Amino acid sequence: MSTSDDGDPIAPEDLDARLRALGADLAVPPVPPPDDVARAVRARLEEDWAREERAPRRAAWRPSPRVAAAAVAVLMAVLLGATPQGRAAVVSVLRFAGVEIHVGGAGPLPTGVASPLPGERRVTLEEARRTARFPVAVPSALGEPADVRLADGGRVVTLLWPGVRLDEFDGTLGVVWRKELGEPWPEQESAVGGWWIRQPHGVSYVPSGGGEPREERVAGPTLIWQHRLVGLRLEGPDRAEAVRIALSVR
Repeated sequence: MSTSDDGDPIAPEDLDARLRALGADLAVPPVPPPDDVARAVRARLEEDWAREERAPRRAAWRPSPRVAAAAVAVLMAVLLGATPQGRAAVVSVLRFAGVEIHVGGAGPLPTGVASPLPGERRVTLEEARRTARFPVAVPSALGEPADVRLADGGRVVTLLWPGVRLDEFDGTLGVVWRKELGEPWPEQESAVGGWWIRQPHGVSYVPSGGGEPREERVAGPTLIWQHRLVGLRLEGPDRAEAVRIALSVR
C-alpha cells in the first residue's frame, strides 16, 4: 500500500484520484504526427550512415593505386593475348641511355634511302669535341675514325669506320633514338651493362625540338650501352667484337 508524505496509508481510490490530478498539472509536449517522426528517424539514420562511411574501416581492404594499375595491366595483357590480333597489338617498351626500344607489333622494315639527321654535317674530330654537348670518346680498339659527323646542334656525334658506325649522344635528358623490333626481346650484355639487339630493325631519330620521330633507316645488329653520362650505339660488328670495342672506350 502507498503512503502519503506524512506516512499515513492512502486508499487505492484516493491514489487514483491523486495520480489523475498530478497528470493534469504536468507540462507534457504534444506528440508529433507520425510522418514527422518518420522523417526525423530517417534523417538521423542517414547522418549515422554518412559518419560511418567517413570513418576508416580497418576490416576492409582496398588496393593501392599501384596495385590496381598492375592488376589492370595484367588483365589487359591476358585479354589482348587471347587472340592473334591482340598478341600482335601488345608492345613492350624499354628505355635505356636515350634509346626507346619498342618490342613486338613491329611492321615491315623501312625502305628507301636513309635520310641524314637534322643539321648533319661532316666535321673533324677536334671540332666535334669542341661543339658536342658531352665528352666525345673514341674506342682505342678502332683508332681514329675515318669520318666524323655532327648533327642537331651538337646533340649527336657519329664516328664512322669501314663497316662500323658509332653514335654518341647525351643519354640522360630524353629519348634520342627510337627502335622498332619484332621478337625476340633484346639481350642484356653484362660486360658493358647494356643491351644487344641481334636482328635488323627500324631506327628513327627523335628531334631535340620535339615532334614525331623521323624514320631514318634499317639498322643491323646493335650494341647499346652508357659510358658515364654518354649514350652509345654501336652498329656493324658481331656481338663479341662489339663488346671488345665497347670495353676499349675510356
